Amino acid sequence: MASPASPPPSLRFGQVVIGPPGSGKTTYCLGMQEFMGQLGRKVVVVNMDPANDGLPYKCAVDVSELVTLDDVMDSLKLGPNGGLLYCMEYLEANLDWLENKLNQYSDYYFLFDCPGQVELYTHQSSLKNIFSQLSKWNFRLASVHLVDSHYCADPAKFISVLCTSLASMLHVELPHVNVLSKMDLIEQYGKLAFNLDFYTEVMDLHYLLDHLASDPFFKKFHQLNLKLAEVVEDYGLVSFVPLNVQDKQSMTSVLRTVDKANGYCFGDLEERNLQAMMSAAVGADFQFDSTLGVQERYVKTQEATVEEEMMDL
Repeated sequence: MASPASPPPSLRFGQVVIGPPGSGKTTYCLGMQEFMGQLGRKVVVVNMDPANDGLPYKCAVDVSELVTLDDVMDSLKLGPNGGLLYCMEYLEANLDWLENKLNQYSDYYFLFDCPGQVELYTHQSSLKNIFSQLSKWNFRLASVHLVDSHYCADPAKFISVLCTSLASMLHVELPHVNVLSKMDLIEQYGKLAFNLDFYTEVMDLHYLLDHLASDPFFKKFHQLNLKLAEVVEDYGLVSFVPLNVQDKQSMTSVLRTVDKANGYCFGDLEERNLQAMMSAAVGADFQFDSTLGVQERYVKTQEATVEEEMMDL
């Protein structure tokens, strides 16, 4: 007589944290782990980056125990990019190792700290296949794509960020939240041409193209930039949530957005902890920030007269 099949594991929720190098993925995982811990949520962090040494957070599962980038580069004579692709393919071929590690944490919320190589999320299929397998193991995941907020100050770089974000959304095939990280440094490399909501909501990009055309170098690429902007607008998928990891209000806004994306619902205890923490921080009349509120904190106001603005143009 055949033995009865084992019951499927209960639902497990989590975030897949992706983005280009230096966008703040590891810092985000550390901050989110501490923030959710204050809410009473049990969290484990999974390091998916075989090149990530000296992790600042408590790591429950570390892919470096299976394969490291240095070993692959030494043994196969590969560069850092090729070595990282091989590591991801090796992890994909050894998913039973990952499953055994994850099954030790049945009643936890998961943060997957992923490598910072863009082609892993736009072209190569290993991570996409790993995420797909996690879904089959009853994980309900949302992809959190971090990009540096200071790219908003450069129209050309912002268009590039939009294309990368859109390509990642279409390739990874998970509920997706785009995040502008390091909001406290948004104007470190230049002033914003428009209000912050123009960038977070990705409004009419033709205004941005007109601003870009004022640069003689980009003027000859106007038609190319126009077609790229049309692709982004035709899909109508890309928008951003502003984030400063050190700001509790900002972290709350991101966490609520992600929880809506992956289907996680606040429990009664967690909701009370959240309200108590926010009431203590900003008073009982707290309301979650709008983009306008974020702009007031992090973007310097422009006090130039109309005549001065015309002279600048």
